Amino acid sequence: MKTHPLIAFLLVSLTIFGCGKKSTGADPQLSRRGCIEVTARLIEVPDGAIFQRDLYDYAAILQYEVTAVHRGTMEKGAVVYIGHYNPWKSRSEVADKKVLDVGGSLREFRAGDSHRMALETPMDDFYLGGIVDKYFGKHEAPAFWAVWTNPADWVNGLHELHFCFLFPAMRIGDVLPTTCG
Repeated sequence: MKTHPLIAFLLVSLTIFGCGKKSTGADPQLSRRGCIEVTARLIEVPDGAIFQRDLYDYAAILQYEVTAVHRGTMEKGAVVYIGHYNPWKSRSEVADKKVLDVGGSLREFRAGDSHRMALETPMDDFYLGGIVDKYFGKHEAPAFWAVWTNPADWVNGLHELHFCFLFPAMRIGDVLPTTCG
């Protein structure tokens, strides 16, 4: 089947330029949960921090740089450590009988992505269970507990969903630089 060049151009243009509205990850659930609400860039996902074990529930501590503070007290630009329950699961499927009040729309944790999160502190007051902290001994402040986590990424006006539709074999970060903030 041959596609007319004008139709292909229009579809690509609508996909790219129709997505220019920046997503903030805002969600009514965020404002109802936690004592702090931030947008932060995930600095890295250390090797071994996220692994799938159906019979082992745990929280992984991940390192973030705060890019915006929406509610509560936290310094923009601060490097913080945030615990996520069973990080190998989508945030929409993470709540269970052990940890009820967690969720969001984030599907996976990838270094460089920005997340809008509702947080509690200190984490130990909200979660008692296995913790994978690859930064143990490298941070003095207590870790925060992620109650709700949504993606907050749009890249150069092109939403990741549309990019994946157009180029299914590629990740957007492999082709375009991300612009967060």
